[in-house]
Amino acid sequence: MIDHICLVVRDYAKSKAFYTRALAPLGAEIVMEFGAYGGFGQNKKPSFWIGGGPPSYWDTTHKSGASPMHIAFVAKDRATVDAFYAAAMAAGAKDFGPPGVRKEYHPSYYGAFVLDPDGNDVEAVCHLPPA
Repeated sequence: MIDHICLVVRDYAKSKAFYTRALAPLGAEIVMEFGAYGGFGQNKKPSFWIGGGPPSYWDTTHKSGASPMHIAFVAKDRATVDAFYAAAMAAGAKDFGPPGVRKEYHPSYYGAFVLDPDGNDVEAVCHLPPA
């Protein structure tokens, strides 16, 4: 159900050092970094992110003022990402990045981002190439 989650931290370097040591016994390590954001995971798949400051790696559809909480849900295919986005917008969400490929993450990353009523950044993502 959950693909990944991101916690905002005050000091990225300090938190990176802490989580690197704390998560090592669980078999997790840094597998991806974008500026002051780091993704911990296994087998090259980040599932727990930490970061600080404005997310410099987001494309132009992502504006400043993002909520400190980000959560992404697994979608079985791209049509499901599209359906999530449409349903969320119909339910009153604010657009935070329409469905589309985010090549900066990887070539098949297809996601959509919305802000919920409390301003949390909620995403649905499919990692599969187009059918």
